[in-house]
Amino acid sequence: MTNRHANWERLTMVIKWANMTVNSFARHIGLVRAENLYHIKKGNYGISEDLADRIIAYFPQIDRTWLLSGIGNMLTTNSTESERLPFFSGDIAGIMPVVGTLEAQGEIQLPYITGSHLVVRSTSQAMNETLSAATDLILREVGVHEVIQGNEYVLLFGDRVEWRRVRYVARDSNKWRLVARNRDEHADIFINRADVTRAWRVVARIAILES
Repeated sequence: MTNRHANWERLTMVIKWANMTVNSFARHIGLVRAENLYHIKKGNYGISEDLADRIIAYFPQIDRTWLLSGIGNMLTTNSTESERLPFFSGDIAGIMPVVGTLEAQGEIQLPYITGSHLVVRSTSQAMNETLSAATDLILREVGVHEVIQGNEYVLLFGDRVEWRRVRYVARDSNKWRLVARNRDEHADIFINRADVTRAWRVVARIAILES
């Protein structure tokens, strides 16, 4: 494998680990456009120290030496420690509005530190993979102003809870379009940004396969 391909492969590993698209990852680390990242894909540039520092500032779990050279492991030594998160099983529409008052059904031990807050099991047909009976969502609560286009979120607005990918509405900055994975059977949902009272970013997802 050529060095230019190795640079892009490491970068895409980080982006997939962060559960983001290339565009949303670029915005998350403060880049105005994702074009700088696509130059790495084309082999025009490698991963610069400035870019590595920018990524590490937002994702301290990533090992800087590995990111720049490929030597070692993607996650730092500290990131290989386990983290235990409270686990809730049931209808997320009933759980998320009162999650702070509920007793967890148990704990899930994760192999790396995510900075997440809880794990919730969802049976959403709109977002689950085809062969999945359910999905465990590893969630981190964020401010509504921190919601980034292209990422998946569990959103509470009014008396409704939805797990969807968020898109901005081009002609109306006050509205969001919530997009399902299964768009053939689940139409987009348009909501007012001001109606969203709580938001949890989907940091990672674990598919529970049908037997």
